[in-house]
Amino acid sequence: MTDGRSMRERMLAGDLYLADDPELAELLHRAAELTEAYNATPARRSDEQRRLLTELLGEIGEGTAIRPPLRVDYGRHIRIGARCFANFGLIALDVAAITIGDDVQIGANVQLLTPTHPVEPTPRREKWEAAKPITIGDNVWLGSGAIVLPGVTIGENTVVGAGAVVTRDLPASVVAVGNPARVVREIDPDAPVADPTRAG
Repeated sequence: MTDGRSMRERMLAGDLYLADDPELAELLHRAAELTEAYNATPARRSDEQRRLLTELLGEIGEGTAIRPPLRVDYGRHIRIGARCFANFGLIALDVAAITIGDDVQIGANVQLLTPTHPVEPTPRREKWEAAKPITIGDNVWLGSGAIVLPGVTIGENTVVGAGAVVTRDLPASVVAVGNPARVVREIDPDAPVADPTRAG
């Protein structure tokens, strides 16, 4: 399956590649070291946490917070917008790009998984793999334990219920739950905000 491209070039193109490659191993080790340092940094040292995240990730917007522990593959393929919040235990396997918009809420133990493996047994045995990108729109809420599978795009304002497994694209402004996740209702993005001081 080799064609003159490096394994990293094949990986970034979304084609089959071998992860057991010296260049990729070095990038994985770098990300692991930065992630370990981030996860071990005390919460009161927020400036150091921010510095490590900035070095680890491809992009992180202003006002975005990620509670450790965090797990990534490469880190540099993750772009996350402004004013986002990710609770404890985010796993973001960024073999392909993971793009997260602004104002996204991510519950505890969410998994964003870009890697794929061949269904055919021979290439899988030979350790070929690939990946497909994940895109999360602005103002999405991913409930705790949600799993987003390779190649999925989630539209803005959508809510994914706790424990849902998102196997295919979700449109904007819906609520989706279950395994596989299915749309159960639409959301009016222009609905007035309820007054929290009034009794229901």
